[in-house]
Amino acid sequence: MAGRTAAAPAPVPPRRRVATPTMLAYGFGAVAYGVKDFCFVTFLLLFYNQVIGLPAAQVGFVIMCALLLDAFIDPLIGFLSDRTRGRWGRRHPWMYASALPIGIGWLLLWNPPTWSHTALLGWLFVTAVLVRTAISAFEVPSQALSPELSADYEERTRIMAYRFLFGWGGGMAMLVLSYAWFLAEGPGQPNGQFDRAGYPGFALGGGLLMVVAILASARGTHHEIRNLPKVEIERQPLRESLGELFAALGNPAFLVLMAAGLCYFTAQGISFSMSNYLYAHVWRFDNVAFQLLGGTLFLGVVLAFLIAPRMARRFGKPAAATTFLAAAVMLLTLPYLLRLAGAFPAPGSPWLIPLLFAIFTTNATCGVSSTMLGASMLADVVEHSEVDTGQRSEGVFFAGFFFVQKCSSGLGIFLTGLILSLSGFPDGAKPGTVPEGVIDRFTLIFCAVYLLLGGIAAFFYRRFPFGKDEHAARLAQLGARTD
Repeated sequence: MAGRTAAAPAPVPPRRRVATPTMLAYGFGAVAYGVKDFCFVTFLLLFYNQVIGLPAAQVGFVIMCALLLDAFIDPLIGFLSDRTRGRWGRRHPWMYASALPIGIGWLLLWNPPTWSHTALLGWLFVTAVLVRTAISAFEVPSQALSPELSADYEERTRIMAYRFLFGWGGGMAMLVLSYAWFLAEGPGQPNGQFDRAGYPGFALGGGLLMVVAILASARGTHHEIRNLPKVEIERQPLRESLGELFAALGNPAFLVLMAAGLCYFTAQGISFSMSNYLYAHVWRFDNVAFQLLGGTLFLGVVLAFLIAPRMARRFGKPAAATTFLAAAVMLLTLPYLLRLAGAFPAPGSPWLIPLLFAIFTTNATCGVSSTMLGASMLADVVEHSEVDTGQRSEGVFFAGFFFVQKCSSGLGIFLTGLILSLSGFPDGAKPGTVPEGVIDRFTLIFCAVYLLLGGIAAFFYRRFPFGKDEHAARLAQLGARTD
């Protein structure tokens, strides 16, 4: 049952090191979002544009329109999760309940009926909203657990490291399964991602993986319910509840992180949704290269898991996140800019794949490290806000963060559709058939937009207003209030 305002100061979570089995179970839940996000940004536009045959700009627009509902749904889920009461605590009822809707929505999204052009766009809108809402019902409460598991400044980076490791691991596992199995090349079709026959198995495999990850994570962290902060809640008028919601979302440190996240996740959404176009049409990847790509990117994630916490301890989270982000942006665009300058190996060269994969691995290390540290900083914002408002609003903050992630991925898909249209990229084109001039315009616009968005994101990360010492002082102040 949902109530609405804390009657007394909320207890501060213990400053502890979380047991490894709990961390593994908690992190494993991120596989669900990793699968969903990878498939949305990598295949959704491609599927409805190149496979089904709908115009890219219209598909991108419909996906972006689905975000309008997210503007209300995500904060509402976070708000209600913060105020849910029961023997399973504030988060786990939502986590358990999300599994079945996610599985059903996922199967429907990738198996559209044979309808008219307009009806198919409507199908895409409805099923995309269903999937997004269901994944929010798990991911928002699950992410909100991170600041509740431990108040320790460094431990929160470790918690996020596990989450990002599994989140990216889920996405990369789906990548390998897609190119090696579900969407593998077949007779007369060297690029299986353009063949509709593989998508029913793709949908079933991804749906099962998400459902298993959600239920295993919820069950594996269930024993922690007794250790989480017990927030006493009492009812109050809706107007006052909304006032508390907007007070939390107006926190200046939160707004800095959201501005950085909006820019970088949009750039990342463009990169991911363009990836199949870039790999197939610019670099002419064969099926083996597509299969190796997942392992290459996941190696970067593992390196980020090892490196990011150490860099944060040495230089502080804001400085380390800014440096990683700037490096990631430059590395991702480097091969395309060198290609335009005639200084990069051409498709078919024996140096192309090794050089590209070395850059992609380093880029993944830097990109994942920056977002990992950004999420860790967001966990610290909870106490920053609690000092001012007297409320613990983990669900609200992580709902805002998750909304920005989803909004940005949808905006990235929409912008990709525009870039494809502006560059004159033909619908349903096969690799090797697109004119070189179109490829050049396509990559040039991509690089310009990505560099602009990434530079703005780094600017905001650098302006995050506090570090470890300020966080420790706030914990002491909150501890004194509850004594």
